[in-house]
Amino acid sequence: MNKQEIQSLIQAGLPNAQVTVIGDDGQHFEATVICADFAGKMPLAQHRMVYATLGERMGREIHALKLTTRAA
Repeated sequence: MNKQEIQSLIQAGLPNAQVTVIGDDGQHFEATVICADFAGKMPLAQHRMVYATLGERMGREIHALKLTTRAA
C-alpha cells in the first residue's frame, strides 16, 4: 500500500473531499482530509467516515494512519 493508493481510496469514498497523504515507509501514513460532508460532525465521526473508505486495509496493509480532518 502506498500513499497514492490510500488517497485514491479516500477520494473514492468521499468524492468531494480534498485529500493529502504523506508517508513513504509503506505502513505509516498521515492524511489530511477536508470535506463538506464533515460539517456538523464531531472529529470521531469524521475519522470513522475516513476509516470506512479504507475498510479492512486498516490494521493490515495500513499499520498506522494519523488523521487530520475538518469540514470544508
